[in-house]
Formats: sequence, structure tokens, C-alpha cells
Amino acid sequence: MPILEPVTPQPILHAFAGYGIELEYMIVDRDTLVVRPLADRLLVDADGEIANEIEHGELAWSNELVLHVIELKTNGPSETLQGLGETFHRDLLTINSRLAGEGACLLPSAMHPLFDPARETRLWPHGQNEIYAAYDRIFGCRGHGWSNLQSMHINLPFHDDAEFSALHAAIRVVLPLLPALAAASPLEQGAPAAWLDHRLRYYRDNQRKVPEISGLVVPEAISGIADYHERILDPMYAAIAAYDPDGILADDWLNSRGAIARFERQTIEIRLIDLQECPAADLAIAEAVVSMVKAFYEQRLAGFSSQQEMPTSELAELLWRCARLGSKAMIEHPGYLRLLGLDAPLTAGKAWSHLLEQELDISDSARQLLHQMLERGTLAEAIMARLGPEPDHASIQSCYRELAQCLNDNRLFH
Repeated sequence: MPILEPVTPQPILHAFAGYGIELEYMIVDRDTLVVRPLADRLLVDADGEIANEIEHGELAWSNELVLHVIELKTNGPSETLQGLGETFHRDLLTINSRLAGEGACLLPSAMHPLFDPARETRLWPHGQNEIYAAYDRIFGCRGHGWSNLQSMHINLPFHDDAEFSALHAAIRVVLPLLPALAAASPLEQGAPAAWLDHRLRYYRDNQRKVPEISGLVVPEAISGIADYHERILDPMYAAIAAYDPDGILADDWLNSRGAIARFERQTIEIRLIDLQECPAADLAIAEAVVSMVKAFYEQRLAGFSSQQEMPTSELAELLWRCARLGSKAMIEHPGYLRLLGLDAPLTAGKAWSHLLEQELDISDSARQLLHQMLERGTLAEAIMARLGPEPDHASIQSCYRELAQCLNDNRLFH
């Protein structure tokens, strides 16, 4: 979905000089967990008007495609990721307090386990809704992956063409491992889904009507900004034109690869990370991902040419294996193992453990949380370990009520 112009102007920063984090949450009934279309009641500006985005101190709150989802994001770039978990948590508590009078609350994780999109979807009807109407007309947005998804986006800045090329190459080779750490969408409409990161299955497939929009999800290797326009953006704009004669969607946010360039603020946005049970977990994952990207950017793990030479199809195959199997997915491709400094096949969870011990420069609090998460398995694996292979409606409700409490307490689910 498009990200509208930020309230606070975005400075042009060098790589890793600032960070943008976005977290999406569903609004649900506190007792039944049925979605509640209340986002516009939270997004009211100082004049009492419904807005697409409002400032709330260090963060901004904004709308998404549907009325039962609200997004919280850094209000401009943050100099550090440390402490952001607490910042997000404070605002989440504020929102839950406002929703309490409606008998509602926020629900974490990456897909609602019981939601019926054909019956319950209500699209955002307010400002700039022509964008959402165009998406709905072309793709039909009353389905999973459109109206049933919550993710974390990480925005990393670049200052010039050289930084863009190096950052894009580094992000590209990190993307396949993300679901092995962050998968959190194991259920669809009351039943176990085919993938632990089922959100990514819809992310991959929802826009196949215009395949140039998503490509293989892992972006192609590119040599610079001009090459990015020529190989990725220009074919996408040409392909969508037949469905969008008014050019409503002709912007870089139409790109649905797993990492996309946002040239108006000179960042690359990573989009493949499922929302976790609490912001402490989200930001621990963000620290790990950023540290791994930085290790490749600085060519400490592998040189630029080695990163660029990894075939996009091989990276995509590993991404989907990790999305299906989470931390238990096997990494076997010799070239990718060499990128990670490994010499024998192993599970993606073990690879993350190795990186955590040997390569990742992160805060002590994030390291402690990640050790717990890797020992437990992904949130999706923990949910399914709790529910078993044939969960009933009551057990799913009980499990996800606990996830809502984890969000309120800012703690891990076990």
C-alpha cells in the first residue's frame, strides 16, 4: 500500500545515519476478537477532522487500506533503533486506552486468525481513497494479504548512487532469511495455513495479474539508480498503464518487491517482516536485520560482486522455503552459505544463531530477546506448538487474547 507524504520533512541522510520503522495493527473487539472498523476515530487532527496521518510526538499514526488497521511509524528518521520499542509501546498503550471505551483493543501478529475478508472488509473511505479504490478495482482488495495483514517496514537511507547500489545489494541477499526469524502468520480463517509465514504467500501472489509489480519479490540485482528505473520501475509503469489509464498508481510505492526504493525520501524500504507480538520483539528483529545488512554493506561478510552474483531465482527459492518452514528451513545453496561465511548446510534458525554470536552488532537487550526467540522458534511456530494441528475456535481465541496481552505488557509469547 502507498505510504503518504510524511508530516515531518525527511532529511537526506547517509546510509545507517537514521532509521524509519512502521508497525501495523488490527483493531478488534476485546472479547470476541472480531475486527472493528475504528481507525478513523483514532485519526482525528487538532481541528476535529479525520486525517490520513496525525503527529503524536516522536511517532505518527496513519491509516491503511482498511478501517480496522492503524499504522504507527517514526515521525521522521530516528538516530537509533535502541529505545524505539518503548516509544512504540507507550503509544500502543495510549491507543488501547482510547479503544477501551469502544470495547476494542489492538491485536498483534501478521494475520488475523479468524477474519473473513469477503464479509468483514471495509475500505478506508476518507482522504486519498482514490488510490485504494484503484487497487480494489484492479486487484480486488477484499481478501487475505490485502485486508488481513500486519507487517513491520524498515526504511534505510542512502545519500547517493554509490550508497544506493551497495545498500540495495546488501538488502537483497538478507531478504530470504527474514521469515526464518519473523514468521508470524500461521492461521487462516480458523485453520492452520500452508505456510508459517502465510502473509508472504499472499504478498507473492496477490498482484500476479500484473507480474511486473512484484517480480520474484526478491529484487533484481541492479548497478545503480538509473538501472533501477530501467529494469524495475519503467516496466512496472508500462504494465500497469493498461489497467490505470489515469496514472493514479504510477509511483514508486506501486513496486511490491520485498524491498523497494522510496526516492522521494531517499530510502530503501524492507517490507517482508511479519509483525510480532510486542514492539520489543519487533525492534529486536529490526536491530538484527539492520546489523546484518550493514555487515554486507561494509563487505565484512562478502564482497559486493559476490552479493550481486547470487541469482535472484535462488534467493527467491530460499525465501519461500523459509516462509513455509520458518526456522527449520534448510540452507543448502553453496553460494549462499559462502555469503554467510558457512561451509555446511544447516537450518535457517541455526544460521541466525551463528550470525547472532559472530556477526551482529546489536544492543544487549535485543540480543537477549533474540536468543529467547531463536530457542523458542518463530512466533508462528510458538503459536502452532500451543494450538496443535487441529485447533478449535475457542483455543484460537484464547491464544490470540494472550497475544493481545503480550502487546499490552511488551513481552514475548511462550
